[in-house]
Amino acid sequence: MTPAPASHRSPSLSHWGAFTATVENGRLVRCTPFSRDPAPSPMLAAIPAMVHSPLRVTRPAVREGWREGRPRTGHDAFREVSWDEALDLVAGEVSRVRGAYGPTAVFGGSYGWSSAGRVHHARTLVRRFLALGGGFVDQLANYSFGAAQFLLPHVLGTFQPVTGRATDWPSVIANATLMIAFGGLALKNSQVGSGGVGAHDTETWLRRARAAGLAFVNVSPVKADAPEFLDAEWIPIRPNTDVVLMLGMAQVLLSEGRHDAGFIDRYCAGFDRFADYLTGRSDGTAKTPEWAEAICGVPAGKIRELARRAAGVPTYMTATWSLQRAHHGEQPYWALITLAAMLGGIGLPGQGFGFGHGSIHGPGLPRLSLPGPEVPPPPNPAKSAIPVARIADMLLDPGGSYEFNGQRLTYPDIRLVYWAGGNPFHHHQDLNRLQRAWQKPETVIVHESWWTPTARHADIVLPATTTLERNDVGGTSRDPFVFAMHKAIAPVGEARNDIDIFATLAARLGYAEAFTQGRDEMDWCRHVYQGIRDGAARKGIELPSFQQFWAEGVIELPPPERDYVLMEEFRADPAAHRLATPSGKIEITSAAVETFGYDDAPPHPAWLPPAEWLGAAEAARFPLHLITNQPVRRLHSQTDPGPVSVAGKILGREAIRLHPDDAARRGLKDGDIVRVFNARGACLAGVVIDPGLAERVAVMPTGAWFDPAPSGDGLDVHGNPNVLTPDIGTSRLAQGSSAQSTLVEVERFVGALPPVRAFDPPALARAAAPV
Repeated sequence: MTPAPASHRSPSLSHWGAFTATVENGRLVRCTPFSRDPAPSPMLAAIPAMVHSPLRVTRPAVREGWREGRPRTGHDAFREVSWDEALDLVAGEVSRVRGAYGPTAVFGGSYGWSSAGRVHHARTLVRRFLALGGGFVDQLANYSFGAAQFLLPHVLGTFQPVTGRATDWPSVIANATLMIAFGGLALKNSQVGSGGVGAHDTETWLRRARAAGLAFVNVSPVKADAPEFLDAEWIPIRPNTDVVLMLGMAQVLLSEGRHDAGFIDRYCAGFDRFADYLTGRSDGTAKTPEWAEAICGVPAGKIRELARRAAGVPTYMTATWSLQRAHHGEQPYWALITLAAMLGGIGLPGQGFGFGHGSIHGPGLPRLSLPGPEVPPPPNPAKSAIPVARIADMLLDPGGSYEFNGQRLTYPDIRLVYWAGGNPFHHHQDLNRLQRAWQKPETVIVHESWWTPTARHADIVLPATTTLERNDVGGTSRDPFVFAMHKAIAPVGEARNDIDIFATLAARLGYAEAFTQGRDEMDWCRHVYQGIRDGAARKGIELPSFQQFWAEGVIELPPPERDYVLMEEFRADPAAHRLATPSGKIEITSAAVETFGYDDAPPHPAWLPPAEWLGAAEAARFPLHLITNQPVRRLHSQTDPGPVSVAGKILGREAIRLHPDDAARRGLKDGDIVRVFNARGACLAGVVIDPGLAERVAVMPTGAWFDPAPSGDGLDVHGNPNVLTPDIGTSRLAQGSSAQSTLVEVERFVGALPPVRAFDPPALARAAAPV
């Protein structure tokens, strides 16, 4: 490819939107939103400052004290080294650990949000590199919907409904009268989509739905989880008790004969067992609205009214991903499917259920069923993986046993962690515990563009390019656009892209050809695009040549000929389109789950009190339920040092929202700095008083860069709430994240505010410039 001139414009893509990069004198100065985007994300404004941030990792670096075995504190000094020395060290460590302990001593860490581009998708590349080299310990599922990913196959035969494949909005608008949103429909979350967003049109569809007369109900502790223009009825509910409200509604439908018995008989298995639970025949407690009110805080009359209303009109129900990121988080998803089955609308236009609305861009957006750009990783010869949320358990308990989805497994003994893409010191829970666990490996290797908390907890850091410093192809299976991502600027410092880093390492280890398949960067771009083109051709759709696509920068897939309706074929003919469950039907009671014998995952939807919620004994000591949600000003922890995120902080700390009465009881006002704490740790935050919260609920966004106080007392001075969240599995069934089951107390911080050091680069012993 011809090098880009010093001043030019280049098409590109981020997880929060497509844009044109303007480069002047070799420097990125502006990101102009995609012309077809009706609601561009303001997060685009952070990209130029981040690309040229003083926090960029510009040269390979080795942590001082690594060879001596000194603890990783996150505030260690580093020594810069040449690429040759760094690559020799990395190849030597991978070879040494594999030779001495085998492939299951190597853990391949990554997360899918590293790049919207699929050629340079770090999670795929690190898995490819480690698998082709002999194998490694992989991660299963994700933090976003890990519980649902392992529950839904037992109920529906697939977890695809939670990945964004939901009934199209035009079908809902044309056919539904009522939409009940458990967890809400927060527009801020639709700013982002894994693989990129072409047009942010969730708001457009919601406005069309409201204009068409669709009524909305927002079941959430947070009123702002539904945009004001929806005029949604707000039902404030105690966190973690959505399943109780659903059970109360189901009991009304059953006791009043409002359920669709014909649908249940034909399409469902195990309803009788669930009915015995609802009526109390199996446990002595009828799940009446009065029973539900005492737990979830929603008045019994409102529960009856909502159940009767849903049974009386075509109803669509949805649940956010956040509901299953809680202790026993499998239960609300199972209960929602069951409630939808009782209403009888599953598989009908505009009715039934969906997941992820209000969690991410994509659910319900019309798009042809074609693959997005992707490069599947090869098989892992080690055949070893752990649930993604069990990293600290694995490191702290090598050789220990655990139960997962009907299996009893053993944690491997990890000696080397190889991480490329992602920031576990953001997305994991109980970060003080993770920091202790992080001392177990002998070596931690990280590819990173910035001095993130994960890079600062590494032993060897290799500088990786950003998306603006390489060529790529971006897009997703839930968005109709595919984008060419042109290299806009030269790599900052000595940064290299992950493909080149892994290819050079593979050459040192003897398998370069297997890794590269003889392709360079642009060959991989052509290969990925051709996969999309071939998929379209199989459906009779001709897409432009790669040359035309690359020159124009974007293609738009044609719209689908008809609306997609979730489970429509199954509804039309359940014998011809059996579900991949043992019964071939929707399993309201799962015989397979019952054989597991888990007391924390019964065989049908049920109320199991979380370890921490407002009804727990621990609430006397920590009386606020903390909700940790996706921030409005960044994606997870990405761009946290950038100007958009920083502008939302209070005296440099993350904000915490409190109900006016909860703030008044503690003598707090807007702008006060508080200590948020529980038995696991503490963090500082700035108060924002918000009457749109349920009482005894506090809200903090995730993603403030982890900044542990030098005192080592478990205080994060910057405001990362994951020092507070429990590191326990949702259940033995799914072992998902339980972040949303967190109790805390809040008090005014007294004394001199400790400085925030998260955005200060580590002390670096400068290497000589390469000759």
